[in-house]
Amino acid sequence: MTTTTAHPSKAAGADNRRSVRPGRLLAVVLAAQFMALLDVFIVNVAATTIRAELGASGAGLQLVVAGYTVAYAVLLITGARLGDRFGHRRMYLAGLALFTAASLACGLAQSTGQLIAFRLAQGAGAAVMIPQVLSLIQRTFAGEARARALGVYAAVLAGGAAAGQVLGGVLVSADLFGAGWRPVFLVNVPVGLALLVLGPRVLPADTAPSRARGFDLPGLLLLAGAVSLFTVPLVLGQEQDWPLWSWLSLAGSAVLLALFIAYERRLARRGGAPLIAPRVLRVPGMGSAVLRIVLVMAGNAGLMFVLALHLQGGLGQSALRTGLTFAPGAILFGVVGLNWRKWPARLQQALVPAGFVLTALSTLALGLVLRDGGGGGLGLLVAFALGGTGMSLAYSPTFTRALATVRPEDAADASGLLTTVLQLGQLSGVAVFGTVFLSRPLGGPQESADALLITAFALAGAAFLGAVSGLVRVRR
Repeated sequence: MTTTTAHPSKAAGADNRRSVRPGRLLAVVLAAQFMALLDVFIVNVAATTIRAELGASGAGLQLVVAGYTVAYAVLLITGARLGDRFGHRRMYLAGLALFTAASLACGLAQSTGQLIAFRLAQGAGAAVMIPQVLSLIQRTFAGEARARALGVYAAVLAGGAAAGQVLGGVLVSADLFGAGWRPVFLVNVPVGLALLVLGPRVLPADTAPSRARGFDLPGLLLLAGAVSLFTVPLVLGQEQDWPLWSWLSLAGSAVLLALFIAYERRLARRGGAPLIAPRVLRVPGMGSAVLRIVLVMAGNAGLMFVLALHLQGGLGQSALRTGLTFAPGAILFGVVGLNWRKWPARLQQALVPAGFVLTALSTLALGLVLRDGGGGGLGLLVAFALGGTGMSLAYSPTFTRALATVRPEDAADASGLLTTVLQLGQLSGVAVFGTVFLSRPLGGPQESADALLITAFALAGAAFLGAVSGLVRVRR
């Protein structure tokens, strides 16, 4: 990607003594973004092999798969604040080093307990590393160049999700050197080491650590507690048929969130430095953008989850074939995300609601082409491609516009907020739509297809809600 040379200020943490090459910077930070996102999905297809080799219990296997996601979601805001205080390059490299070391440890783990612990460490490394990606993009690119960079970022999000399914299936099926499931973790190690070598040469140097804003430890603990109590039942509650503790945990999350909001408002009124600057939440359109991002990510993650269950469990397809089924949607998501800015301005205002409507219709079509218990054929691929197009139209303009008016000094707050919202949207989608699907009898292909059709109607309803929110114009 070529752009004009960026001119970040010292306030943004750049070293003005040397020129930053935006294309190289974008390649390095998005490679890490791709790798971290890949790890959310790549382990799913290796779960059966991990369970057989390590003798993992059902709960243990859940924590192996979801421990990464929980740690990632809980610590994202913390990672963003650390980057703002100690420097984005420094924290990007620190998070990358932890992620790479934890990936190696996961690949060498000898027990379920070890693998769970190393997965949590992986998630912590990603949470420190990933918020710096958006912050560095925000502070390096401006104007149209920033919009193009965010388009590439959106494409990486889609590509990582699809590639995780495909690559996981390939690596497990290949059984390289008799290693079974271990290459799904070890594949990160050479990539991480290469990025650790390139990062110091490509990323702008940080200025002296800033302590002007302080560190809102009470706010951090309240928010981490709220996110933890929200994510853990979403990850584990479904498999355990939603026991009482899961509902109490969700209620406790709401209480802690209310306490967090009250504390942050009080801290801001007293002239303190809240965890998320209130002016970020007051950016025009930020509230509606958060809702739309949640709906898109919940729909995307929920659809991929239930469709994978149907194709593999209901129809008996391989993990590789299932991953390839997702490819058309991921490709169109990326292509549209890179090019929507080139379309006439008069059309751009309608992209978000149109994207949600297209997503709803394509989801209904997907459920209908699979309703007879068959494989869907070409109709399935077309429906998935249209769904990827619709989700990109709904997501990419929303995400870009949400960040367009954020001031550079608020980049860490905005990136941490939106990345956390994105992650929580994915978790919510798997929990909500997964429950809809799994609550139906799944005795064979037809029963699975019936459950998928009902879930498709639920997914379409969420997309239509997004279309309504997209019709609301922001007052500036």
